Amino acid sequence: MRKRYGIAATLLVLALAATSVGADAPSSDGPTGGLTLKEKTLLEKPSPLRGAFYVSKSGVEMMTYGARSADNGATWASYQPQPDFQAGLSPNFRRSPYPGFVDPVNNRLLTVVFAMDRSDVDRNIEEPAETASDSYIRYRVSLDGGKTFLFDEPVIQKGDYDFKHPLAGLYLGKNAIFLGDMGCRPIRTRQGNILVPAQMTILNAEGKIETFGSGWDYYHSLMLVGTWRDDSRLDWQVSEQIAADPARTARGLYEPTLAEMPDGRILCVMRGSNGLKKDPNHQLPSHKWHSVSTDGGLHWTKPEPWHYSSGEPFFSPSSMSQLIAGSNGRFYWIGNLSPENCQANSPRWPLVIGEVDPKSMMLIKQSVITIDTRSPDEPAGVQLSNFYAFEDRPSGDIVLPMQRWLPGDKYQWFLYRMGTHEERKTP
Repeated sequence: MRKRYGIAATLLVLALAATSVGADAPSSDGPTGGLTLKEKTLLEKPSPLRGAFYVSKSGVEMMTYGARSADNGATWASYQPQPDFQAGLSPNFRRSPYPGFVDPVNNRLLTVVFAMDRSDVDRNIEEPAETASDSYIRYRVSLDGGKTFLFDEPVIQKGDYDFKHPLAGLYLGKNAIFLGDMGCRPIRTRQGNILVPAQMTILNAEGKIETFGSGWDYYHSLMLVGTWRDDSRLDWQVSEQIAADPARTARGLYEPTLAEMPDGRILCVMRGSNGLKKDPNHQLPSHKWHSVSTDGGLHWTKPEPWHYSSGEPFFSPSSMSQLIAGSNGRFYWIGNLSPENCQANSPRWPLVIGEVDPKSMMLIKQSVITIDTRSPDEPAGVQLSNFYAFEDRPSGDIVLPMQRWLPGDKYQWFLYRMGTHEERKTP
């Protein structure tokens, strides 16, 4: 049975003039203008597009892990992919699949899965301490657009590795690896490999989780590099770690997001942080960080703060972000900017989108527009984060279903739509 999802209120803005982000992010009326906020829709409940993805390299069929849509998300029917990989597991074992990725060449659908096999840790606890020591990554592959999956297996590096020691530097029960947020999207490189951006807690010389005196888990980013086999499995290797400097970022570098530039260089943008025990007065500058690979994701440059293409720095809180490679050949970034130095996670507003210059791989200041921000009557703790955006195939718009979080665990559900530089007519 198909069901249409109702809308409580719709705030539709066509060719809306973009709002600037303080003094450091002007509206998109400069030479690189073109991004526009076309729609901001308040919903009665989460959008069915939240976590949705296309199931093939062409067409408009979409899915989540509980429903499918044949008409680009207009209507949905309940559907559970088969087999049920949760069946027979301990009730507390965790299996959380991320939105699927379709290889644009061979049309295989890859699902990356967060996993933790601790029967003694209540799975109703969100982000338990054991996440830092026992999390690992599994993957699934489908050849029929996500209706059925061939297998569900752990990612284990090729060579002398096993389930307890699946990757170089990873020893389950001591440290862990996982994808930080839904912005950590796989990509296919021009060499034909699959890159899965991930983050890993690291061990000190005593084999304990390293914190560098911050009082919190410390992360390095790295890439899982997969090469397709004839049986639709992937042979895995691991990139070198993108190692953070504890003197410059209090929690390391994590929640990496990727885009491959036209010349084959790969940009990785990561979350950092100030604050905690080593920086209680938030004196460290709050940045997003970047690193670049010129060999398909195996080796990475020393991470440095990400800035505008003009060379001007900007502030950004400790929050996730997402790079999107548009079908129009342009590259976009969605995340939080701030006109002043942030305090760890705060403020997670405004939420912006801007274009990335493919030559410098930096954010083009004149392109940045505001998607949403805190209103004057809202508390300072409002959060505009933890999202997953995608390009709508018929229109070329960037679609962003997201929750606005307010203190007291209050949620408002919104659907945003951003027009890009080349508009298409929706059929």
